[in-house]
Amino acid sequence: MEAKTITTTIMVAQMGELPTEDVQLIESAIAQTEKSYSPYSKFNVGAAIRLENGEIVVGCNQENAAFGVTMCAERSALFAAGAQCPDVAVTAIAIAARDSEGLLKEPISPCGVCRQAMVETETRYGRRLRILLYGTEKVYIVDGIADLMPLTFSNF
Repeated sequence: MEAKTITTTIMVAQMGELPTEDVQLIESAIAQTEKSYSPYSKFNVGAAIRLENGEIVVGCNQENAAFGVTMCAERSALFAAGAQCPDVAVTAIAIAARDSEGLLKEPISPCGVCRQAMVETETRYGRRLRILLYGTEKVYIVDGIADLMPLTFSNF
């Protein structure tokens, strides 16, 4: 038997260090936190997707009293992009969240279901997905979902 070590590299940046297109994507995700329907958790999440053609598609979490039918912001945006532009690759996703105190200081990470949806997005388009996780104090930049979800269930 042997041990295997899996390492992940995540870049940490301030908003002012990011290229304009990343800032625009994050700002779109932040705006979506205001449109979230989250009467139960009071945790508002917004996501924005950049397509290969430069178009931005947005989503936000939508809660339901039957929690199983709740939709996370990341999947909301990914599925909207897939429905509206099925033949245009998704190149990046930005995620932001706020609670009753305002935008979170620390970046949040997608849940396991959303991570698997991102794996499928990478598989679908045959390319890695740039992931921007926003917090007011820093932004995490991840170069592909395998860095957040090693040993993925994927054909890519």
